[in-house]
Amino acid sequence: MSERAEILGVQVDIVTMAQAIERVENLIRAKKNSLVATANAEMIMRATKDEELKKILNAADLVVPDGAGTVWAANHLGYEMPERVAGFDLVQELMRISPAKKFKIFLFGSAPGVADKAKAKAEELYPGIKIVGTRNGFFSPEDEPEIIAQIKKSRPHILLAALGVPKQEKWLAAHKDELKIPVSIGVGGTFDVMAGVMKRAPLWMQKAKLEWLFRGLMQPSRAGRLLALPKFVLKVHASKK
Repeated sequence: MSERAEILGVQVDIVTMAQAIERVENLIRAKKNSLVATANAEMIMRATKDEELKKILNAADLVVPDGAGTVWAANHLGYEMPERVAGFDLVQELMRISPAKKFKIFLFGSAPGVADKAKAKAEELYPGIKIVGTRNGFFSPEDEPEIIAQIKKSRPHILLAALGVPKQEKWLAAHKDELKIPVSIGVGGTFDVMAGVMKRAPLWMQKAKLEWLFRGLMQPSRAGRLLALPKFVLKVHASKK
């Protein structure tokens, strides 16, 4: 178990990408219905007002520092957070190793057709990968038994859920024991990027820690959510002992 940094009441694992991948592999071997979360500043800010989300994150088996804001906050609060472990990159790395490790993956979420395009992209990028099923993220409570049955029947090692925060975390936590999947991960817009529906920030912006700004410029509907970042900085600073 890695050391954790507490950021505004949310416990985030102090891990590198390599350590996160190793942890996920160990969780798959342990077969114990694990939940992995990718905590960026926006998610942590949301958890300060959403007690259910905070409890889910603090009970998760692995919470990676997804975003420059999370890394900054941990370091500002006196922890040594080595690097950002972006959810998108974590998924790509897991997909890359899956053919050799014989891990099976299920893609659940995003708009109709997007998970299928992400599956096609994964099969192109990672020859031999076994994506054992896809299901879009548009459903009503009445559809849930059928979705759960479909996922269970495909017996994946990894369930990737792209339902948005906090819906994906709450859905996975609610159905974790019923699904009996070794590792479930909430992956936000990962399928959209893989399918080419949404662009990812250019590498220079990622390196300059400006990925959040790029997302705001590309999706004006997110502009209001970007205000969470300066609020996050102020709140973290105020919480510093």
